[in-house]
Amino acid sequence: MPAPELSLIRNAHLERLVRPVSVTAVTGGKGGVGKTSVAVNLATALSQRGRRVALLDGDLGLANADVLLGLSPAYTLAHVICGDRTLEEVMIETPQGFQLLPGASGCADLAQLGAEDHLALVRAFSSLPLQLDHLIVDTAPGLAHGVLQFCQAAQHVLIVLCDDPASLTDAYALVKVLSRNHGVRRFLVLANRMQAHKSGAQLFESFARVAARFLDVTLEFAGEIPADEALRRSVREQRTVLEAYPGSPAARALKKLATAADTWPIPQGPRGNIEFFVERLVQAGRSRPVAVP
Repeated sequence: MPAPELSLIRNAHLERLVRPVSVTAVTGGKGGVGKTSVAVNLATALSQRGRRVALLDGDLGLANADVLLGLSPAYTLAHVICGDRTLEEVMIETPQGFQLLPGASGCADLAQLGAEDHLALVRAFSSLPLQLDHLIVDTAPGLAHGVLQFCQAAQHVLIVLCDDPASLTDAYALVKVLSRNHGVRRFLVLANRMQAHKSGAQLFESFARVAARFLDVTLEFAGEIPADEALRRSVREQRTVLEAYPGSPAARALKKLATAADTWPIPQGPRGNIEFFVERLVQAGRSRPVAVP
């Protein structure tokens, strides 16, 4: 093989080894905005693009990502936190092609974990032996320690909004707390369950205007998911809409979101606070092209 081609192959291999995992926290402040459905379908769409994906169900008290997928995991993150299982042992391969880290449902003790316990869970990911391109974190609703730390530890915070006053108010409160108390300044905003085409952009502009007046943050429009009966049917059938109704408007919008997520820029080093896969981030920040003679 000619030397230039060998050089390209080796450089591409090195880049793959040190490429940081793209971590996206899917959140929204308010429950019921559809963030779990977004997280599950985004993980599915990224897997369909050939990416290595894991989904962490970060709602440790009322987890339901496994329910949406029709799965009954033998172990959950409760076993990891108790020390009975490792993260790798709890992970399950879904029929959709991504790894799922299931949370525990109906466990009040886990829902009330303190900041140190959530910090330990985030740090545990740095030693996870799996090679991943994307980690999607479906957070709990509200402003609990876990929500804030999962968002702080991610490279991207995807705020899911609906066109209702409570959704806007709670999303604003979450952005305010994360920006002022936790150093998160950049947010992606996804408008969900939109009744009319392009109404998501209008909802985003309204939200962004209020945020710009009072907060020092950068908001970016990540797109919109239309209100779609196919999505509601897929939830009842415990399947992703991309599998059940791949040609539906919601499925097409989620594929578009996944295409965009594949290009969201990843920081070239840790921001200075706790992050998922921090060793990979440090490696990426220090890596340089390798010259092969």
